[in-house]
Amino acid sequence: MGRPAPTSLTLCVSALALACVSSGEPPISDAEADGVADGGDTTTLTPDPSEESNSQGSGAGQDEHFDDDDGSDPACSDTNCNQIDLLLVIDNSGTMGEEQLALGPALSQLLDQLHGLTDKDGAPVHADVNIMVTSTDVGHPLCEPFAPDGYVPLAGAPQQTPCIDRLEDFTGLGADPLMFQQACTDICPFPVGPANDPYIHFEGPQGSTTNIPGNEVEAALHCLAPQGINGCGYESPLEAMLQAINPEASWNQGNSPFLRDGAMLAVVVMTDEADCSVLPPEGYALFVDQDTYWEVNPDTNTKTQATSAVCWNAGVDCGMPDMDGTFPDCVSLDTGALHPVNRYRAYLEDELIEHQNKNVVMLGIVGVPPVTAHNPRPPFEPTAGGVADLLYREWKDGPYPSGDMLPGDLDPAHKQFQFGIGPGCTSEDGMGGFRGQAIPPVRLREVCEGLDEPDRVRCCLESICDNDYSAAFTCLGGMIQWSIDPS
Repeated sequence: MGRPAPTSLTLCVSALALACVSSGEPPISDAEADGVADGGDTTTLTPDPSEESNSQGSGAGQDEHFDDDDGSDPACSDTNCNQIDLLLVIDNSGTMGEEQLALGPALSQLLDQLHGLTDKDGAPVHADVNIMVTSTDVGHPLCEPFAPDGYVPLAGAPQQTPCIDRLEDFTGLGADPLMFQQACTDICPFPVGPANDPYIHFEGPQGSTTNIPGNEVEAALHCLAPQGINGCGYESPLEAMLQAINPEASWNQGNSPFLRDGAMLAVVVMTDEADCSVLPPEGYALFVDQDTYWEVNPDTNTKTQATSAVCWNAGVDCGMPDMDGTFPDCVSLDTGALHPVNRYRAYLEDELIEHQNKNVVMLGIVGVPPVTAHNPRPPFEPTAGGVADLLYREWKDGPYPSGDMLPGDLDPAHKQFQFGIGPGCTSEDGMGGFRGQAIPPVRLREVCEGLDEPDRVRCCLESICDNDYSAAFTCLGGMIQWSIDPS
């Protein structure tokens, strides 16, 4: 999102490079196993090909991991009920400064929820928690030429450097680059981070045992969560998530892995764009094919350009719009340009939940309308607004709220050229201005909602257009609490 301006929402344009930055190194491919990110080697995870070809997840056998008759969860034994591995995947593209700043209070609330988890008798469980943070940048050739010196995409690796020690990450590109250092400095005035591990760890009463010097867990989380605004605008949150939980990655091995056998996995993805997890090398070839997924520049009417619309056009099918520009539905599309959605569903649903009997929950803070009501009891899932109010449609002319145009926008044709689809939500700053707009999350939504079961909520989708993310993290904490005590 970010402050509206004529180019503020154009994330990665091959010729113009209006706001896209990425790695100076080529992204890893499925055949590579060498590391490309600071903080540890990266090994690319490829699920079983037969699982990728499965249609839409693991519908069969879901009842095998429901609650037992006594109300206990088979995935929650006496030895691992309190173990939680929490992964934060934070969009670090050029429009995410204000959203990262807004994370601070919500993350503090999340820590309070984790410290306050109780068992079925109301006794504290003294959560044993690992928290790892990564960005949505796994690298992309169209972004490489514009990367800042020394910048390397994390590609799912843990962020280990406090943001106050990498303030250059909070400056964008261009002749007059956007700077949003307050996304870090307002919540991380001095560097705090893990002493030895590439992730935060705490356990015991109120997190009394931790790998953070001085037991400053909250300060460390505030320092590691802000990722900056100089990442590639072809955001790849699903692939970043998969590489982060790759069991062969260095941070998931050894005596103190981030991802632990039997521990609950809680994933948070925060992005204002469509998932653009490119399938290399074929996908990169399609991305430079000007006739397939590129949009026609309305300034020329003939010349196509690669904008963020490529990600939507290459990964989503909406059919034909009706007379008012609204689509009946949009679904993921397997074109060979992006990794198929079942790459991620198969691993989470079939491998982790079904085969490993692992408890997995996901929170998406994404481009959906604000949630207007939640379940008052755990897991505090949305009951009105949000996805239920999401419309897939073309950009509408006229100033917001009657139309979609914000101050500085040109016209719907230019917005369609930039994104390929209308906004899922618009964010107001509460002072008569706007933070920006966000694109609907079709691919990420399918992965998240695919975790849900008839009698279990594993997915919460909340709006990135909110100014306060406390309700979103309350839902995450509710899903975690409900998994410990579903009564």
